[in-house]
Formats: sequence, structure tokens, C-alpha cells
Amino acid sequence: MRKLIKLLKNNRHVIFDKGKFDDWCVYVVEQNGRKKAHFDTTYFTDLKAIASKYEANKVYNDFIEIYNGTTKIIDKSILDLIDKIVTTYNEEDKIIIEQWFAVIYGGMIAEENKQFAILKKRIKRLGMHQILKLDYDPNVAANFSRGKKWRELDAIMKPLGI
Repeated sequence: MRKLIKLLKNNRHVIFDKGKFDDWCVYVVEQNGRKKAHFDTTYFTDLKAIASKYEANKVYNDFIEIYNGTTKIIDKSILDLIDKIVTTYNEEDKIIIEQWFAVIYGGMIAEENKQFAILKKRIKRLGMHQILKLDYDPNVAANFSRGKKWRELDAIMKPLGI
């Protein structure tokens, strides 16, 4: 299925390709062609560290802009929004912010397209909310929904406004 989500400024690519369960696995493809599907823990850790360098809620609010525009398809206006958001970060953070926002965007599209998923992209928002608003450890947030039923997660999300 290999489908380009975003060509990054550092010549990496973020793509959809076949994974263990479906064709909606998000990969970062390095310049040498090697692709890797990153775990939520990886980008949650990086985004939490970056968020600590900026004013309160900046990374979260930027994520919410992307979240609000995410649908089942790759939308050029959201990719342009990611590019615009990246310009608001310090030079040393731009490459990783672009990469992880593109990966999360792809992950949310994947969730929206999963046939039997009920919570859809809300599951990514819960993780981001936990690390950036509730100060969860990234590993705890990345594994929080494991083994929980959708109704239990929904009941946790609603009071948080998710």
C-alpha cells in the first residue's frame, strides 16, 4: 500500500505501509530507505521534553489544531498547517516537531480508518493530554489504553473534554 503522508525537510518521509495488522502502519523512512514504525513512547517522550521549553500548552494547542482538522484522508491543508506550526519553534526543535506531528497526524488518520475502532483519533488525543496536561510519564500514557474497553476509555475522556 505504501502511501506518502509527508516529505520532511530533512529528506525523511512519513508514510503509510503494511504493518502487522493492517495497511495503516505509520513509518518514518530514513534517507537510506530504511523504514521504522516508532512507538508512541518515543514521540511522547520527545514532545514532552520539547514542551518544557515553551510557554504552557504550546505543544498541546498546536497538536489540537492538527487534531481538529484530521479526517480519514491526508489533507494538504493540514500538512501546510504542520509546516506553519513548525516555523513557531526554535531552530533546534523544528526537525523533530515536524517529524512527530506528521507521525501523529498519520496515526490519527489511521485510527479514523480502522474498521472496528470506536474511539478513533480520540485515543491519540488522550495520550497527548496525559503527557502534556496531566504530566503522565510518556511510557504510562503510551500504554494506558492497553486492555481497557472502549466504554471505560470513553468515560475517562469525556470529563477531560476529549
